[in-house]
Amino acid sequence: MIIRRAYLFDPAWLYLRTTAVTMATVLGAYGWALFVEHEAGLRVDSVVQAVVVASALGRVQRAFDRTDRLVACAVLPCAAAGGTELSTLIQRHPTAGDAVFVVGMAGAIWIRRFGTRATRAGTLVVLPLVAVLVVPPGIAPTGGGHEPTGWAAVTALVAVVWGTALTWTAQRTRFVPTPPPAWVVRPAPAPARKGLPAATRMALQMAAALTAAFVVGRTVWPDHWAWVVLTAFLVCSGALSRGDVLVKGAWRTVGAAAGTLVAGAVSGSFGPRSDTAVVVIFAVLAVATWLRELSYAFWAACVTAVLSLLYDWFGQSPGDLLDTRLAGIAVGAVIGLAASWLVLPIRTAAVARARTAAALAGLGELLEADWHDERAVRRARTRFAHRVDQLAVSTAPLRMLAALPLPRRLSARWHPDDTALRATAALRRCAAPADALAAAVTSASDGLADTPDLAGRRSEVAAHALAVRRAIGRRPQPPATPQQPPEPRTPRPPDPAAQAALDALTALNTRLDTLTHLYPPPPTPTPTH
Repeated sequence: MIIRRAYLFDPAWLYLRTTAVTMATVLGAYGWALFVEHEAGLRVDSVVQAVVVASALGRVQRAFDRTDRLVACAVLPCAAAGGTELSTLIQRHPTAGDAVFVVGMAGAIWIRRFGTRATRAGTLVVLPLVAVLVVPPGIAPTGGGHEPTGWAAVTALVAVVWGTALTWTAQRTRFVPTPPPAWVVRPAPAPARKGLPAATRMALQMAAALTAAFVVGRTVWPDHWAWVVLTAFLVCSGALSRGDVLVKGAWRTVGAAAGTLVAGAVSGSFGPRSDTAVVVIFAVLAVATWLRELSYAFWAACVTAVLSLLYDWFGQSPGDLLDTRLAGIAVGAVIGLAASWLVLPIRTAAVARARTAAALAGLGELLEADWHDERAVRRARTRFAHRVDQLAVSTAPLRMLAALPLPRRLSARWHPDDTALRATAALRRCAAPADALAAAVTSASDGLADTPDLAGRRSEVAAHALAVRRAIGRRPQPPATPQQPPEPRTPRPPDPAAQAALDALTALNTRLDTLTHLYPPPPTPTPTH
């Protein structure tokens, strides 16, 4: 049944193909790390760090363009070197190392406020920090100079270059799709608002969660504190809002517990330093990468199983630590959820409102674009589609929570607001008329741009979209200006392209009526004399 569901979620095997590219990146980095370990006399923790960094890099680099790849060549080696030094610092001076870890994680999230490229650079910084938590205690070296630091930087650079070559080849041969260009993913301009930006709030939430996780982990499980910290990080990382962290945190916790139980059941089957265990680890890692898009539960279960098998490879039986790991996972999940809900929380409805406004801004760009410029029309249509997809991502937790089979008494008391879900559905229904409008404009741009009837209808729909955006932002509508009656014109036979554009505009206006009902405009201020 799982295989059938996997086929349904990936009918064109797109995610499986991207998984193949990711695992090729991982295996290449693994081979290089083994070579360096043997030739330079390093310890096996360098190999573990290379695999952790390459597995995450293979996933995030799918969205990289040429500039992002150049940034990765500079950022990731420095971050890998810093991660190696941090691992030594944590073992020698735990308090100072824990503080540096918290500051590094929070800083990598905080820089997201500076745009898409800064977000991706911050993600690269996080990868070696996660590797610090993965290596079992007592494995990483505490001395021996700074030679491992230099080799960590070189290995990270090799992983970037190797992964870039594989990804570029796969995209050029259309084995995997190319990422959207920067002009598509660029955030829509938004009015300045009071309060801390979302990135700053998320950074403070992560800092609070990691600080509490370190304190609890060091106090309760001094030899296995990393499980608490790692779970708290996984619950908080990438969460857009309270609803998002609740759903993802639940899936990650359930999956991690399941993965721990499965790994505990097969503990001791391979033995320390077993080559078979290494093969199984890579196989499970590939399944985790593939099924990540299906559910976070599968991803968390597989990754936790990989970590348990890694501990078994080092001679630490997962079965002997089963209770400790389950308790650490549960405590870390509670800490992560509490930090996201209590420390400057980000409301799911607020995120949905902002992304609804961004999608409407994309629709406004399509309506207000220069219809003589076919490229500008296509770009505006692509930006609108991307922002609708981003809105659907932000409202996914609401759909899942609304589908929960709650008891009758609880469901009678708890009525979740479905405004965001209905707005998402309305904007998704705008996709077909937006495509039809763009197709009509690009097929006869010279004629449609100067058609008086079409220009008037276009201005009307654009004003409607702007009015809904102002209502979403709780901004009053500007005073109405008197309209001049249209000049009488001699009717002309409708052009097929013009008629298709008029029909598309009418359909868009109907969808906007739904949004107007969901977001009624605030009272118009009374003009003063």
